Amino acid sequence: MMISNNKLILSGVLLFIVMFADAQLPHDFWGRHAPGITDSIPIYSDEKILYLTLDACDRRFDRSVISLLRKNNISATLFLTARWIDANPVAFKDLAADNLFKIANHGTRHKPASISGMSAYNIKGTTSREELIAEINDTANKIEALTGVCPDWYRSGTAWYDAGAIEIITNELGLKIAGFAKDLDAGASFSAKQIYRTALTARPGDILLTHMNRPESEITAGLAHALPELIRRGFVFKQLP
Repeated sequence: MMISNNKLILSGVLLFIVMFADAQLPHDFWGRHAPGITDSIPIYSDEKILYLTLDACDRRFDRSVISLLRKNNISATLFLTARWIDANPVAFKDLAADNLFKIANHGTRHKPASISGMSAYNIKGTTSREELIAEINDTANKIEALTGVCPDWYRSGTAWYDAGAIEIITNELGLKIAGFAKDLDAGASFSAKQIYRTALTARPGDILLTHMNRPESEITAGLAHALPELIRRGFVFKQLP
């Protein structure tokens, strides 16, 4: 018996919902990939979509990455910390006005998302529900005041979360957590060749993570080869929905 495409799509959506609705994280969970964190977005068409995301963690600005994206007309979602916005007010205004880019929330002090002070990469996370909410909302309010739009996507500093933080972010604050399927630069430590090779393993729907605050890195050199090649292979880049 043949099953219609619509029924197949509906079945896939229902399976996706059931998998994540029934998932329960242990109370001591501490990690980067879990139910509630979006690493890739299901695609129910033949379109080969990728979601490029760039983090601005500290106050530095790698303008060459943005120039590369503009040159190739590549859309991206930019996760900015409050301290980056404060240090680069002119650049922020320019990026926010560019339809290629969507502005998202990377926290106020680039803290891992915890309610008990867990650490990642020697960076201590938020220590309570109240500190976590302030870490998120202070930057959300700043972005909304400057752009008129409150960001609906959040990625914590280091992209680490505990179970309580995921619950608060998704259920209490109603935000979407951006994880990643492919870490393109491993904290800006990869060579251009490693970035290229990692990017070419991407699959449709994947969220790709890289940085826009490490001008000393080989990120731009790697992306300069990888992004055009992905486009040649039929991929299109979109902002996170």
